[in-house]
Amino acid sequence: MVSVSKLLCTAFALLGLIALPALAQPPMSAQEFDDYTRGKTLFYGENGVAYGAEEYLDNRRVIWSFLDGECKSGTWYEQADQICFVYEDNPDPQCWTFHKEEGRLIARFQNAPGATELYEAGDLNEEMICLGPDVGV
Repeated sequence: MVSVSKLLCTAFALLGLIALPALAQPPMSAQEFDDYTRGKTLFYGENGVAYGAEEYLDNRRVIWSFLDGECKSGTWYEQADQICFVYEDNPDPQCWTFHKEEGRLIARFQNAPGATELYEAGDLNEEMICLGPDVGV
């Protein structure tokens, strides 16, 4: 019988391999990014831990969640080899470079390089849970 701790160690080791840097590949173009993401809900991880999910809709529209039940609508655009997102609650662009490695996305935050690198944990064919707005008593 395999212990739970061995299974967890194996799972995090495999996730770590997915997150290896994609230094040799140029960033994805807007068209490549749109072709890859449109119509999907992708779940992202960081250092072996769930980070968030984003649903990619037509016309470069997105819905983001930190998997806490709160969802933010936004849009994205290309700027200088980066994919920049603007969300309803924050007008400041959040710019990332996306690389494809071994069939998955690697995303590097460009507003503060070295701060955040996410990897695609997959299109789990699941919906994000978005709770309704807070309602007063």
